Amino acid sequence: MGVPKFFRWVAERCPTVITPFRDSPPPVDNLYLDMNGIIHNCTHTNDVDATQKSPTEKAMMEAMFAYLEKLFNVIQPRKYFFLAVDGVAPRAKMNQQRQRRYRSGYELMVARQEAIAQGEEVPDEKDVFDSNCITPGTNFMVRVSEQFQYFITMKIATDPAWQNCQVVYSGHDNPGEGEHKIVDFIRRRKMQPGYSPNETHCMYGLDADLVMLSLATHEPHFLLLREVVT
Repeated sequence: MGVPKFFRWVAERCPTVITPFRDSPPPVDNLYLDMNGIIHNCTHTNDVDATQKSPTEKAMMEAMFAYLEKLFNVIQPRKYFFLAVDGVAPRAKMNQQRQRRYRSGYELMVARQEAIAQGEEVPDEKDVFDSNCITPGTNFMVRVSEQFQYFITMKIATDPAWQNCQVVYSGHDNPGEGEHKIVDFIRRRKMQPGYSPNETHCMYGLDADLVMLSLATHEPHFLLLREVVT
């Protein structure tokens, strides 16, 4: 769950906490991915455009795989690579999601009607991706989960770099938001014997609440990785 404009607020008041990414990042032991940000970025844009035809599902999957591989190759985790997809959320969060998804569907319908009224060429509804499909339990998310598991298995079997760390996947069928599953994984690992308090953690995601969640782990070496959002 995001906090509107929180990251911008932090960036304006504490600019030194943000470091541009370099070609040689510091060594990272554990890389965590909040996968829903990747799924959204690879399936649709943030703008409501009823005249734009969506890419094919195959192209979406290939874009997700390429993004995963890019993040892994850039960070190269040494111990754990944890991928978390949003599962069923708590009831209060579900109410908010329902309101947001009804609104997005309504906005797309209005944009489509306006485009038709202006004489613009509008693709068939079946050719326009509905972002509401990115919901736990939908047929789309079942296929996405199957493809992720196939890709991970294939990379572990064929890529030596993926064999140097433990890869953990938590899909949409496991309850909880992705970032909360990540923090829970970190807390469970801290309770295991032999855990080093000097491990370096890196979490990727666009939600601003990752700042609070990472601070709540009390880990001294924690990095947040995100794209520049203008």
